[in-house]
Amino acid sequence: MNIIALLPLVLLALPPGRAAAETEVWAGQVVGIAARGPKSPQKNPGSVSVVARQDLEAKTVQSADQALNALPGVFNRRGKGLMDTSSAVTLRGVPEQKRTLILFDGIPMNDAYTGVVSFGGMQADDIERVEVGRGPFSGLYGGNAMGGVVNFVPRRPLKRELTLKLGGGGALGPGPAMERMGKGYLSYGDRLGRKLSFLGSYGYKYTSGFPADLNVQSAAPTAGLTGWERTASNTGAPRYLIGDKGDNGWREANLSLRGWYDLTDADKLSVSFTRTDYSYFYGDPHTYLRDAAGAEIWAYGSVKEGTFLGGGGGRLQNSFSSSYDRKGENYELRLSAGYIDTLKSWYVTPTSASALRSGGAGKVSDTPASSLNSEAQLTLPEVLPRHSLTGGLSYRFSEAETSENSLADWRDEETKGALTYRAGGKNADVGAYLQDELRLHDTLTAYLSARGDWWRTYDGAAQQPGTAGYPAAYSARTGSALSPKASLVYNPLEKTTLRASAGRSFRSPTVYELYRTWTSGAKVYQGNPDLAPETVDSWDAGVEQRPWQGLKLGAVYFENRMKDLVYRRTVNANLLVYENAGEAFGKGWEFEAEQVFGTAGRLFANLTLNDAKITENPASAASVGKRLQDLPEKMYSFGGDFKAGRFSFGALGRYVGKRWTSDANTDTVDGVYSSRDPYFTAEAKLSWSPLENLELSLAVQNLFDKVYYDYYRAPGRSWFAELAWKV
Repeated sequence: MNIIALLPLVLLALPPGRAAAETEVWAGQVVGIAARGPKSPQKNPGSVSVVARQDLEAKTVQSADQALNALPGVFNRRGKGLMDTSSAVTLRGVPEQKRTLILFDGIPMNDAYTGVVSFGGMQADDIERVEVGRGPFSGLYGGNAMGGVVNFVPRRPLKRELTLKLGGGGALGPGPAMERMGKGYLSYGDRLGRKLSFLGSYGYKYTSGFPADLNVQSAAPTAGLTGWERTASNTGAPRYLIGDKGDNGWREANLSLRGWYDLTDADKLSVSFTRTDYSYFYGDPHTYLRDAAGAEIWAYGSVKEGTFLGGGGGRLQNSFSSSYDRKGENYELRLSAGYIDTLKSWYVTPTSASALRSGGAGKVSDTPASSLNSEAQLTLPEVLPRHSLTGGLSYRFSEAETSENSLADWRDEETKGALTYRAGGKNADVGAYLQDELRLHDTLTAYLSARGDWWRTYDGAAQQPGTAGYPAAYSARTGSALSPKASLVYNPLEKTTLRASAGRSFRSPTVYELYRTWTSGAKVYQGNPDLAPETVDSWDAGVEQRPWQGLKLGAVYFENRMKDLVYRRTVNANLLVYENAGEAFGKGWEFEAEQVFGTAGRLFANLTLNDAKITENPASAASVGKRLQDLPEKMYSFGGDFKAGRFSFGALGRYVGKRWTSDANTDTVDGVYSSRDPYFTAEAKLSWSPLENLELSLAVQNLFDKVYYDYYRAPGRSWFAELAWKV
């Protein structure tokens, strides 16, 4: 697609009309993620949280998703720290990243292939605030928003500014933790006159990592070998720890250019470009095995040297966006578009049966993808007495193709050989929505909305040379979804807000689920081009109380009924097929309390309870009555941040309950490789400003050096020191 041709469309998804400053200390920031218009939180129709820039700066945020890990109803999974490429943010008891919509600068970031989000390269230093709307209660968003919506809002300079940040850190204690951490960030922005402002930034991060990927085998080491440890699988079966795949490291670089131009007082234009380049890698592997002479042993019996090897991977991605906003006397118009071009998304897999440290066979997988999102929105604030209407049209196109090639030497991508597999397809979605904000009374407002989406999937194909049944081509098909929503906001007293919402949301199947068919040995894992969308019907009710200046108390009860969940069904011993087989019911509570002490600081605490179980699943009868995968039953956070003179201090404690990897909940053993342990971690950060424009900070993560597994071995205690210079 011609990128230059996109820019004249003049359309990005910049968050509409956001106010940057707090209205009152107790009211929090003006937000608009649920209603697409600037509102204080007590007037917003949904359960909304805002992470402001000062909250981000109060702690060390290594990756943008970690900005959310102290919020109620939000689960941020990042098992092995900065190096985790499968990190996820999920909301409101709805599991998996593909069911929560993530926006950056208003552009959907869920990828075209699997629906997940790559948080690598998303710079926290570029973010002004993060808005989180829990639950599927806004009719203005399409697919992927079953659990809710997260919008990362970039900052816009109000005057000339220059920021330089340099930092470094490493392990602090005996446990394995991220070593040789380094960070650099440079930005320059300005406002030229009353019309033009711009911001350019470049960021770099690096860590040599730690041994997060262990080599655990079911075959016992042969007689005479020492150094191994007896352990277990997450289901309790005997296992043997014999080594690790080496230090798992990470490097990333991010370039961002943004511009804003006020054509007139009523007409505003914005454009942006971001380039992200990250990769992960492995150092030399380690064997713990020794023979009687003390020599290293790398293989025994059926266990080969290749099981010690880890392959690297990475992503190279460009993002473009633009928007046009016009505010007329009695209307507001917004046109927006964004284009994400994933040039490379690759990883290498050594062939465990034959690969050696010195080389040998492997394969490289690469999934280039692209997506285009555009939207036109019209708001009529006073079209009828007490009515404010917002309507819009949206279009989304996405395509992805994955290919696998053999490697003569798994260490060298230049040795790429024949194609061994290819699959891909395209999706298109057209949406239309209408929302009515109806002021029934000065204290009671209703939000009624409906959204229709029509999607088409086409050009689906799979190829696995030399295997019967390939190449395979799939017919195009279409589908639709209607998503009605309704919310009530009641303010019986000045400092009391009652809310209730109900709505439906959907998720259309991904390219991976539709077309990714592959064969391993005699077993076929088959995509399904006839998959229907998943749906969720939800409702919630809550209260927010602000009894005195600075204090906010809140409680929300919610329920979710999920249908047509995509599962792999075992047709026979050699065929597994994706089907719409699962249904689930979930309920839960969110409690929160926050006390703000003016500009001096704040204290906060929150608790989230989830009870979500599979109610029907022909694809896996053993899962019925069991808890949904990767969803903690209990989470809580507490902490605070304070400023006194030239010093500031922030601390956070966070508990995440047990999660299940198996849909039958058979992984009952904790504290072993591949388990999802319950854990409590703490972090703290101390900052000092010896000069007005200079800040020095020291942060410690995993303060108590908690040892736990989030599938991988989680990082232990580490420190990070940073110098920040701002003029």
